[in-house]
Amino acid sequence: MTLLNIYDYEQAAAEKMPAANHEYYAGGVADNLTLHENRAAFDRLKLLPRIFRDVSQISLETMVGGAKRPSPFLIAPAAMHKLGHPDGELATARAAAAFGMPQILSTLSSVAVEEVTAVGHPVWFQLYIFRDRGWSAEIVQRAVAAGCQALVVTVDVPVQGLRENLHRINFAFPEDIPIPNLVRTNHSQDNSSLLKLVNDNFDPGLTWADIDWLRNLTDVPIWVKGILRADDAQHASQAGVDGIIVSNHGGRQLDTAVTPIEALPAVKTAVGDSIELILDGGIRRGTDVLKALALGANGVALARAPLWGLAVDGEAGVRHVLQILHDELENVMAQCGCTAVAQLTPDLIYNPPHP
Repeated sequence: MTLLNIYDYEQAAAEKMPAANHEYYAGGVADNLTLHENRAAFDRLKLLPRIFRDVSQISLETMVGGAKRPSPFLIAPAAMHKLGHPDGELATARAAAAFGMPQILSTLSSVAVEEVTAVGHPVWFQLYIFRDRGWSAEIVQRAVAAGCQALVVTVDVPVQGLRENLHRINFAFPEDIPIPNLVRTNHSQDNSSLLKLVNDNFDPGLTWADIDWLRNLTDVPIWVKGILRADDAQHASQAGVDGIIVSNHGGRQLDTAVTPIEALPAVKTAVGDSIELILDGGIRRGTDVLKALALGANGVALARAPLWGLAVDGEAGVRHVLQILHDELENVMAQCGCTAVAQLTPDLIYNPPHP
């Protein structure tokens, strides 16, 4: 089939991937209501385009993570890219590097952090804080030593969500796929016991004091991923974090949770311009990106879309997926009368009059 958009890649990946691996990437939690709402919430938003604007030159350049980036896109953290392709995160890294795009590497990456940072593009490290703080400290120190430019602390997994889809198929990570970022000094374990240890180690006792603990380990920027409430966003700002990723874990944690695009306006109002915001969840079209930026996000993070490209055609597939979204965003910006990301403002979102 001709692959014209992210939905085409999603279908092609489903046909190509082993069924269990596809279910791990594609599935949500419980009844999959939030998974589907992440998309539907974008589709409900209508655009109010401007006309008679000179849109002969479009720039996607913008500031994300305190630096000028070629575009507002980032690669979101997702576990074990080798479930999709033997090159795993290395293929994703090379594709991201071609666009000058930051990649947020998962703790559960199937490629070692040192190999990914060696590609030479900006790499941030996604971190789960474990009950065993010594283990978490080892992971942080290793990531920073490897050259990761920021830490992204995932805060929406006090316990694992109800992943009934995986229980139904008795999903298990293949034993031949490594999880090298979790290898500990003077410890040896197989993948299955290591993953069980990870799941058992998620700490339901996390508080904002743990941000201070991280600050004592490193001076790299610290982001938190998984905030949906305005008051939590204010707490994050007061705790001195450098950015927030507005996310519901791709619909994989709490079913019926609010979607990121619905939560974004209140979060933006709560923190204003004092802290950067990235939106994660449901991005499939350039119009989705435009809506997120118009409602206050500084950037958007892509998880499933690059995974579908990776599964279909490795690095080339990821590159094509990123190019599709880049081109779509340019197209819809022009149609909305915008030549720069800074011109994407809330008035582009149609608000119907109340009766």
